Amino acid sequence: MRKSGPPKGLISYLVLELLAEKPRYGYEILKEINDISGGHWEPSYGSVYPILYKFEEEGWAARVEREEESDRKYFELTDAGREELEGKRRESGGKAGEFADIILGFYHVYVAFATDERFEVEAPEGAWRFDETFSSWIIEQLIRHHERDFGTFERIDETPEEFYEAQGIEFED
Repeated sequence: MRKSGPPKGLISYLVLELLAEKPRYGYEILKEINDISGGHWEPSYGSVYPILYKFEEEGWAARVEREEESDRKYFELTDAGREELEGKRRESGGKAGEFADIILGFYHVYVAFATDERFEVEAPEGAWRFDETFSSWIIEQLIRHHERDFGTFERIDETPEEFYEAQGIEFED
């Protein structure tokens, strides 16, 4: 179970991967992360720029001066940065469970707003609502994205315990 926010180190990993493609400046990195998330998440300037400066300090990135864009601070990955990226790739590969916890956790809160009598959330006219129709739309979008990226969606009838056991993962309740 996660306490809050995206998995630790996620933004650093994304920044390293993006710098591995080509030299970039902070705002460009923010926009690319927003694109990767389908427009649903954009880290703050206050999270990306300190990472770039830390990478520079650690020797993982170096500034690139461009005469035609002297007002922008471009950074490129160094050889040490490529080594760091290899480690971050291994580290990030182990965070799938954290991602699942975040996705399911926020969905459960969404549903609680719709169904739990303790919450009396009012929806403005013509806006998103916490209800079954909008919940169904969210799930439909997840299925559509799954099918676009992985192929035909097939339901999994296993309980969480059965799924974990079948995948060789220790179940935590």
